[in-house]
Amino acid sequence: MLVAMYYKNDDVRLEEIPVPKIGQRELLVKVIASGICGSDVLEWYRVKTSPRVLGHEIAGDIVKAGEGVKNYKIGDRVFVSHHVPCNTCKYCLKGQHTACHTLHTTNFDPGGFSEFLRVPEINVDRGVFVLPDNVSYEEGSFIEPLACVVRGQRLIGIKQSQSVLVIGSGISGLLHIQMAKAAGASKIIATDINSFRLKAAKQFGADVILHAREDIPLRIKEENNGSFADHVILCTAAMPAISQALKSVDRGGVVLFFAAPEPGIDVPLPINEFWRNGITLMPTYGAAPEDIEAAIEFIRHKRINLIDMITHRLELKKAAKGFQLVANAQESIKVIIEPHKK
Repeated sequence: MLVAMYYKNDDVRLEEIPVPKIGQRELLVKVIASGICGSDVLEWYRVKTSPRVLGHEIAGDIVKAGEGVKNYKIGDRVFVSHHVPCNTCKYCLKGQHTACHTLHTTNFDPGGFSEFLRVPEINVDRGVFVLPDNVSYEEGSFIEPLACVVRGQRLIGIKQSQSVLVIGSGISGLLHIQMAKAAGASKIIATDINSFRLKAAKQFGADVILHAREDIPLRIKEENNGSFADHVILCTAAMPAISQALKSVDRGGVVLFFAAPEPGIDVPLPINEFWRNGITLMPTYGAAPEDIEAAIEFIRHKRINLIDMITHRLELKKAAKGFQLVANAQESIKVIIEPHKK
């Protein structure tokens, strides 16, 4: 079968490897749609394990089922979660599934930028979800990124009449904007350095858009009745953006770190000010099973506009172009790879 083998951001090669063989209680899935995530182009992170086949936002068809598979059958349209928790460790039992060691060490074989992938037994047991009839493969490829957004906003608890500042209007920022809108946020302000993405932020529900090179803390108060934002959602790891986030949160507010700088980079914090003003810093990573289920329900009920976020649909042999589009972050929002597209 054909795969897109990642070596580095500007070196993604179309290669051929054997179709994975499945064992008992495993599945073989034909990949129909696979989204390129922003984390797929974090070169400092990805080159450490290259060459490898990336891709974790997938939807497809079950084409083979190993002996002992009970809940799924050939022909089922499915989303498959690449990381799954053990559900028994102290972290899972406390509801902190994304801190689970098992979640950090599980995956399917190979990644989603391939024609087929093998779903290991543990993923079959707790990471395969049949797509509702009214959810397309493309929409199914959004389940994982949307679930991560669901988790982040579940942790910070956006309520009606609260203001939200989204820093970074890439795909994660746009999903956060839509989710905050669905939660009833009173005002949503979005920033970015890219005019294309700022227009997208407005299209998908931001009440105010600001260029990131403006004096963001000052502009937030101007646009938000003299107050900073109740919730600041940081969707970029750029240090100037982190500084803006810390200076733009209101008393009693929350800064959600949806993105983080690479290891070794420390962020100075005004602890005394945050202590006096009751400000919460909340990091979030990945998604728990309940978040995946919630994301599927959001998509099933069409509460989130996903299809209009797709700017590029590419066949597998053009995966290198897709990686460049995402890495350059200019005039693309969501890039979908379709391995069986001709």
